[in-house]
Amino acid sequence: MSAEALAQVLRPIVGMFEPADYPDLLVGLGAPDDAAVWRLDERRALVATTDFFTPVVDEPFEYGAIAAANALSDVYAMGGAPFLALNVAAFPPDLPADLLGEILRGGAEKAREAGVVIAGGHTIQDKEPKYGLIVLGFVDPQRMITKSGARPGDRLVLSKPLGFGVTTTALKRDMAAPEDVAEAIGWMTRLNRQAAELALEFGVRGGTDITGFGFIGHAWEMAESSGVGLRVDFDRIPFTRGARRYADEWTFPGGSLDNRLFYGLHVSFLRDLSEAEQMLLFDAQTSGGLLLAVPMERLEAMTRRAAEIDQPLWVIGEVLEGGEIQVV
Repeated sequence: MSAEALAQVLRPIVGMFEPADYPDLLVGLGAPDDAAVWRLDERRALVATTDFFTPVVDEPFEYGAIAAANALSDVYAMGGAPFLALNVAAFPPDLPADLLGEILRGGAEKAREAGVVIAGGHTIQDKEPKYGLIVLGFVDPQRMITKSGARPGDRLVLSKPLGFGVTTTALKRDMAAPEDVAEAIGWMTRLNRQAAELALEFGVRGGTDITGFGFIGHAWEMAESSGVGLRVDFDRIPFTRGARRYADEWTFPGGSLDNRLFYGLHVSFLRDLSEAEQMLLFDAQTSGGLLLAVPMERLEAMTRRAAEIDQPLWVIGEVLEGGEIQVV
Protein backbone atom coordinates (compact mmCIF):
# COMPACT_ATOMS: atom_id res chain seq x y z
CA MET A 1 0.00 0.00 0.00
CA SER A 2 1.36 3.44 -0.90
CA ALA A 3 2.05 6.03 1.78
CA GLU A 4 -0.80 8.21 0.48
CA ALA A 5 -3.30 5.34 0.47
CA LEU A 6 -2.19 4.29 3.95
CA ALA A 7 -2.77 7.83 5.26
CA GLN A 8 -6.32 7.76 3.87
CA VAL A 9 -7.06 4.33 5.32
CA LEU A 10 -5.93 5.42 8.78
CA ARG A 11 -7.99 8.63 8.89
CA PRO A 12 -11.14 7.02 10.40
CA ILE A 13 -9.22 5.89 13.48
CA VAL A 14 -7.18 9.05 14.03
CA GLY A 15 -7.88 10.19 17.61
CA MET A 16 -9.58 6.94 18.62
CA PHE A 17 -6.67 6.08 20.90
CA GLU A 18 -5.24 9.08 22.74
CA PRO A 19 -1.57 8.89 23.83
CA ALA A 20 -2.41 10.38 27.22
CA ASP A 21 -4.61 7.37 27.98
CA TYR A 22 -1.68 4.95 27.48
CA PRO A 23 1.34 6.40 29.31
CA ASP A 24 3.30 3.15 28.99
CA LEU A 25 2.96 3.14 25.19
CA LEU A 26 6.23 4.92 24.46
CA VAL A 27 6.04 4.60 20.67
CA GLY A 28 2.99 3.87 18.55
CA LEU A 29 0.37 6.61 18.61
CA GLY A 30 2.48 9.67 17.82
CA ALA A 31 4.88 10.16 14.95
CA PRO A 32 5.34 7.07 12.74
CA ASP A 33 8.12 4.70 13.73
CA ASP A 34 9.29 1.19 12.92
CA ALA A 35 7.54 -0.66 15.77
CA ALA A 36 5.35 -0.11 18.80
CA VAL A 37 7.09 0.06 22.19
CA TRP A 38 5.37 -0.64 25.52
CA ARG A 39 7.19 0.12 28.78
CA LEU A 40 7.37 -2.79 31.23
CA ASP A 41 9.58 -1.08 33.81
CA GLU A 42 12.34 1.55 33.94
CA ARG A 43 14.91 -0.65 32.19
CA ARG A 44 12.85 -2.79 29.88
CA ALA A 45 10.18 -2.26 27.22
CA LEU A 46 8.43 -4.60 24.80
CA VAL A 47 8.85 -3.97 21.04
CA ALA A 48 6.09 -5.32 18.78
CA THR A 49 5.88 -5.36 14.98
CA THR A 50 4.54 -7.32 12.03
CA ASP A 51 5.40 -7.44 8.33
CA PHE A 52 4.57 -9.73 5.40
CA PHE A 53 4.56 -9.50 1.62
CA THR A 54 4.31 -11.42 -1.66
CA PRO A 55 7.37 -13.18 -3.14
CA VAL A 56 10.24 -10.97 -4.32
CA VAL A 57 12.48 -13.85 -5.51
CA ASP A 58 11.89 -17.23 -7.15
CA GLU A 59 13.32 -19.66 -4.59
CA PRO A 60 10.83 -20.35 -1.75
CA PHE A 61 13.52 -20.84 0.91
CA GLU A 62 15.15 -17.51 0.04
CA TYR A 63 11.76 -15.79 0.00
CA GLY A 64 11.04 -17.05 3.50
CA ALA A 65 14.44 -15.96 4.77
CA ILE A 66 14.08 -12.47 3.25
CA ALA A 67 10.58 -12.04 4.70
CA ALA A 68 11.80 -13.04 8.16
CA ALA A 69 14.87 -10.76 8.02
CA ASN A 70 12.62 -7.91 6.90
CA ALA A 71 10.20 -8.37 9.82
CA LEU A 72 13.01 -8.72 12.37
CA SER A 73 14.56 -5.52 11.07
CA ASP A 74 11.84 -3.34 12.60
CA VAL A 75 12.89 -4.48 16.08
CA TYR A 76 16.58 -3.90 15.30
CA ALA A 77 15.72 -0.44 13.95
CA MET A 78 14.40 0.48 17.40
CA GLY A 79 17.59 -0.77 19.07
CA GLY A 80 15.75 -3.83 20.34
CA ALA A 81 16.60 -7.52 20.62
CA PRO A 82 13.90 -9.84 19.16
CA PHE A 83 13.12 -13.05 21.03
CA LEU A 84 9.71 -14.40 19.89
CA ALA A 85 7.88 -14.56 16.56
CA LEU A 86 4.71 -15.95 14.99
CA ASN A 87 4.26 -16.90 11.34
CA VAL A 88 1.72 -14.98 9.23
CA ALA A 89 1.02 -16.68 5.90
CA ALA A 90 -1.48 -16.85 3.04
CA PHE A 91 -1.05 -19.65 0.51
CA PRO A 92 -2.97 -20.76 -2.60
CA PRO A 93 -4.48 -24.21 -2.00
CA ASP A 94 -2.95 -25.59 -5.20
CA LEU A 95 0.67 -24.85 -4.29
CA PRO A 96 2.71 -28.00 -3.48
CA ALA A 97 3.12 -28.65 0.22
CA ASP A 98 6.88 -29.04 -0.05
CA LEU A 99 7.17 -25.56 -1.61
CA LEU A 100 5.18 -24.04 1.26
CA GLY A 101 7.34 -25.93 3.70
CA GLU A 102 10.46 -24.40 2.16
CA ILE A 103 9.07 -20.89 2.66
CA LEU A 104 8.44 -21.62 6.33
CA ARG A 105 11.84 -23.29 6.68
CA GLY A 106 13.55 -20.22 5.23
CA GLY A 107 11.82 -18.03 7.79
CA ALA A 108 12.58 -20.44 10.62
CA GLU A 109 16.29 -20.69 9.76
CA LYS A 110 16.62 -16.90 9.67
CA ALA A 111 14.75 -16.55 12.97
CA ARG A 112 17.01 -19.15 14.57
CA GLU A 113 20.06 -17.25 13.32
CA ALA A 114 18.65 -14.20 15.11
CA GLY A 115 18.14 -16.15 18.34
CA VAL A 116 14.37 -15.97 17.91
CA VAL A 117 11.88 -18.80 18.40
CA ILE A 118 8.86 -19.08 16.08
CA ALA A 119 6.07 -20.37 18.32
CA GLY A 120 3.21 -20.97 15.92
CA GLY A 121 1.26 -18.50 13.81
CA HIS A 122 -1.72 -18.28 11.48
CA THR A 123 -2.33 -19.23 7.84
CA ILE A 124 -5.19 -18.63 5.42
CA GLN A 125 -5.88 -19.46 1.77
CA ASP A 126 -5.33 -16.72 -0.81
CA LYS A 127 -4.72 -16.45 -4.54
CA GLU A 128 -1.16 -15.15 -4.09
CA PRO A 129 1.42 -16.32 -1.53
CA LYS A 130 2.14 -13.97 1.34
CA TYR A 131 4.50 -14.60 4.23
CA GLY A 132 6.02 -12.75 7.15
CA LEU A 133 6.26 -12.61 10.92
CA ILE A 134 4.84 -10.99 14.00
CA VAL A 135 7.89 -10.22 16.13
CA LEU A 136 8.35 -9.33 19.79
CA GLY A 137 11.55 -7.98 21.29
CA PHE A 138 12.95 -6.16 24.31
CA VAL A 139 14.59 -2.74 24.38
CA ASP A 140 16.00 -0.48 27.08
CA PRO A 141 13.76 2.62 27.00
CA GLN A 142 16.74 4.78 27.93
CA ARG A 143 18.75 3.58 24.91
CA MET A 144 15.98 3.24 22.34
CA ILE A 145 16.58 4.29 18.71
CA THR A 146 13.71 6.25 17.14
CA LYS A 147 13.00 8.31 14.05
CA SER A 148 12.78 11.38 16.29
CA GLY A 149 16.33 11.01 17.64
CA ALA A 150 18.34 12.74 14.87
CA ARG A 151 20.05 16.03 15.79
CA PRO A 152 21.74 18.74 13.67
CA GLY A 153 25.40 17.89 13.23
CA ASP A 154 24.84 14.12 13.26
CA ARG A 155 26.30 12.20 10.33
CA LEU A 156 24.07 9.95 8.23
CA VAL A 157 25.28 6.36 8.01
CA LEU A 158 23.78 3.54 5.91
CA SER A 159 24.41 -0.16 6.59
CA LYS A 160 23.26 -1.74 3.28
CA PRO A 161 23.30 -0.54 -0.33
CA LEU A 162 20.20 0.44 -2.29
CA GLY A 163 18.92 -1.25 -5.42
CA PHE A 164 16.90 -4.25 -4.25
CA GLY A 165 13.62 -3.07 -5.80
CA VAL A 166 14.89 -2.54 -9.36
CA THR A 167 16.88 -5.78 -9.19
CA THR A 168 14.03 -8.02 -8.01
CA THR A 169 11.65 -6.42 -10.52
CA ALA A 170 14.21 -7.08 -13.25
CA LEU A 171 14.20 -10.70 -12.03
CA LYS A 172 10.42 -10.89 -12.41
CA ARG A 173 10.79 -9.59 -15.98
CA ASP A 174 13.57 -12.09 -16.82
CA MET A 175 16.03 -9.22 -17.28
CA ALA A 176 18.32 -9.73 -14.29
CA ALA A 177 21.77 -11.30 -14.36
CA PRO A 178 22.08 -14.21 -11.88
CA GLU A 179 25.07 -12.63 -10.15
CA ASP A 180 23.10 -9.41 -9.56
CA VAL A 181 20.19 -11.37 -8.10
CA ALA A 182 22.56 -13.32 -5.85
CA GLU A 183 24.11 -10.09 -4.58
CA ALA A 184 20.71 -8.59 -3.77
CA ILE A 185 19.56 -11.77 -2.02
CA GLY A 186 22.75 -11.80 0.04
CA TRP A 187 22.01 -8.31 1.33
CA MET A 188 18.28 -8.90 1.84
CA THR A 189 18.87 -12.02 3.91
CA ARG A 190 21.52 -10.27 6.05
CA LEU A 191 20.18 -9.43 9.50
CA ASN A 192 20.41 -5.85 10.76
CA ARG A 193 21.35 -7.19 14.20
CA GLN A 194 25.04 -6.33 14.07
CA ALA A 195 24.40 -2.82 12.75
CA ALA A 196 21.86 -2.22 15.53
CA GLU A 197 24.24 -3.51 18.22
CA LEU A 198 26.95 -1.22 16.87
CA ALA A 199 24.59 1.75 16.96
CA LEU A 200 23.72 1.04 20.59
CA GLU A 201 27.38 0.63 21.50
CA PHE A 202 28.10 4.16 20.27
CA GLY A 203 25.02 5.85 21.68
CA VAL A 204 23.05 6.39 18.48
CA ARG A 205 19.51 7.57 19.22
CA GLY A 206 18.20 8.42 15.75
CA GLY A 207 17.57 5.84 13.07
CA THR A 208 15.22 3.77 10.94
CA ASP A 209 15.39 0.99 8.38
CA ILE A 210 14.96 1.43 4.64
CA THR A 211 12.10 -0.66 3.29
CA GLY A 212 8.95 -0.10 1.22
CA PHE A 213 8.90 3.71 1.20
CA GLY A 214 12.40 3.82 -0.27
CA PHE A 215 15.41 5.78 0.93
CA ILE A 216 13.77 9.21 0.58
CA GLY A 217 10.51 8.09 2.20
CA HIS A 218 12.11 6.68 5.32
CA ALA A 219 14.71 9.46 5.50
CA TRP A 220 11.90 12.01 5.35
CA GLU A 221 10.00 10.28 8.15
CA MET A 222 13.13 10.57 10.30
CA ALA A 223 13.69 14.20 9.32
CA GLU A 224 10.07 15.16 9.98
CA SER A 225 9.90 13.31 13.31
CA SER A 226 13.17 14.91 14.46
CA GLY A 227 12.34 18.39 13.16
CA VAL A 228 15.53 18.53 11.08
CA GLY A 229 16.74 18.58 7.51
CA LEU A 230 19.09 16.17 5.80
CA ARG A 231 21.86 16.68 3.26
CA VAL A 232 22.75 13.57 1.28
CA ASP A 233 25.77 13.17 -1.01
CA PHE A 234 24.58 11.08 -3.97
CA ASP A 235 28.10 9.97 -4.87
CA ARG A 236 28.52 8.40 -1.42
CA ILE A 237 25.34 6.34 -1.55
CA PRO A 238 26.10 2.64 -2.19
CA PHE A 239 24.11 0.76 -4.83
CA THR A 240 24.09 -2.89 -5.74
CA ARG A 241 26.12 -3.75 -8.81
CA GLY A 242 23.29 -3.87 -11.34
CA ALA A 243 21.04 -1.19 -9.83
CA ARG A 244 21.96 1.68 -12.15
CA ARG A 245 21.65 -0.49 -15.25
CA TYR A 246 18.21 -1.73 -14.21
CA ALA A 247 17.19 1.82 -13.31
CA ASP A 248 18.09 2.92 -16.83
CA GLU A 249 15.88 0.08 -18.08
CA TRP A 250 13.15 1.37 -15.73
CA THR A 251 12.52 -1.87 -13.85
CA PHE A 252 11.15 -0.06 -10.80
CA PRO A 253 8.35 -1.72 -8.82
CA GLY A 254 5.07 0.19 -8.70
CA GLY A 255 5.66 1.23 -5.10
CA SER A 256 8.70 3.24 -6.16
CA LEU A 257 6.55 5.48 -8.37
CA ASP A 258 4.07 5.96 -5.51
CA ASN A 259 6.98 6.91 -3.24
CA ARG A 260 8.11 9.62 -5.63
CA LEU A 261 4.62 11.09 -5.91
CA PHE A 262 4.15 11.19 -2.13
CA TYR A 263 7.64 12.09 -0.89
CA GLY A 264 9.03 14.03 -3.86
CA LEU A 265 7.75 17.32 -2.42
CA HIS A 266 10.19 17.01 0.49
CA VAL A 267 13.43 16.62 -1.47
CA SER A 268 15.50 19.09 -3.48
CA PHE A 269 17.99 17.75 -6.01
CA LEU A 270 20.79 20.33 -6.00
CA ARG A 271 22.84 18.59 -8.67
CA ASP A 272 22.18 17.31 -12.15
CA LEU A 273 20.91 13.75 -11.84
CA SER A 274 19.06 11.72 -14.46
CA GLU A 275 15.48 10.74 -13.80
CA ALA A 276 16.59 7.13 -13.30
CA GLU A 277 19.24 8.20 -10.74
CA GLN A 278 16.67 10.22 -8.83
CA MET A 279 14.23 7.32 -8.90
CA LEU A 280 16.79 5.02 -7.27
CA LEU A 281 16.36 7.07 -4.09
CA PHE A 282 12.61 6.38 -4.14
CA ASP A 283 13.04 2.69 -5.03
CA ALA A 284 10.98 0.45 -2.74
CA GLN A 285 13.38 -1.77 -0.80
CA THR A 286 12.82 -5.10 0.91
CA SER A 287 14.88 -5.89 4.03
CA GLY A 288 17.07 -2.83 3.50
CA GLY A 289 19.71 -1.48 5.82
CA LEU A 290 19.61 0.86 8.78
CA LEU A 291 19.86 4.62 8.27
CA LEU A 292 21.51 6.00 11.41
CA ALA A 293 22.11 9.54 12.67
CA VAL A 294 25.51 9.22 14.36
CA PRO A 295 26.88 12.00 16.61
CA MET A 296 29.89 13.45 14.80
CA GLU A 297 32.24 12.99 17.76
CA ARG A 298 31.52 9.23 17.77
CA LEU A 299 31.67 8.62 14.03
CA GLU A 300 35.37 7.84 13.68
CA ALA A 301 35.38 5.33 16.54
CA MET A 302 32.17 3.73 15.28
CA THR A 303 33.41 3.27 11.70
CA ARG A 304 36.71 1.90 13.00
CA ARG A 305 34.86 -0.63 15.15
CA ALA A 306 32.60 -1.51 12.19
CA ALA A 307 35.65 -2.39 10.10
CA GLU A 308 36.96 -4.61 12.90
CA ILE A 309 33.75 -6.67 13.00
CA ASP A 310 33.17 -6.65 9.22
CA GLN A 311 30.00 -4.56 9.43
CA PRO A 312 29.59 -2.42 6.28
CA LEU A 313 28.86 1.26 6.92
CA TRP A 314 28.71 4.12 4.45
CA VAL A 315 28.78 7.76 5.60
CA ILE A 316 26.43 9.45 3.13
CA GLY A 317 25.51 12.84 4.56
CA GLU A 318 24.61 14.91 7.58
CA VAL A 319 21.70 16.22 9.63
CA LEU A 320 20.95 19.94 9.27
CA GLU A 321 18.72 22.60 10.72
CA GLY A 322 15.70 23.05 8.49
CA GLY A 323 12.95 20.92 7.06
CA GLU A 324 13.82 19.20 3.78
CA ILE A 325 16.11 16.64 2.22
CA GLN A 326 18.83 18.03 -0.04
CA VAL A 327 20.60 15.72 -2.47
CA VAL A 328 23.97 17.14 -3.55
